[in-house]
Amino acid sequence: YNPRRTWYITEIKMSAHMVCKTDELAVGEKKLVEAGGESVLVFRVPEGFFATQAKCPHIMAPLKKGKMVDACIVQCPFHRARFDVRTGACVEWANWPPGLVNVLNAFRGEKNLKTYNVTVENGQVSVEV
Repeated sequence: YNPRRTWYITEIKMSAHMVCKTDELAVGEKKLVEAGGESVLVFRVPEGFFATQAKCPHIMAPLKKGKMVDACIVQCPFHRARFDVRTGACVEWANWPPGLVNVLNAFRGEKNLKTYNVTVENGQVSVEV
């Protein structure tokens, strides 16, 4: 026991930030927003609105420049990692360019995207950060 080493558990409060209106995004579109000091990517897919971190966890490429390859799957523009925007799950890890990607992947293993809770109310989309 060391009385000088005292740990305090603090409650982390998330707060909702209005980031866009529902009519700003059509199904299949995404929008880069700032919420609570964090860069967040908001997606509108057939099931609704979802939000993830704005950068690919592989080498921090901007997912805003990525493309939707399926209704709910975004592909990183640099090394083709693919993520389900509803859950953040990595559905295919970085695979481009052949050869070089093996070196990069040795340092950056497969990771999921961070996701954020989204609420839609009265035509406004809010993200909890």
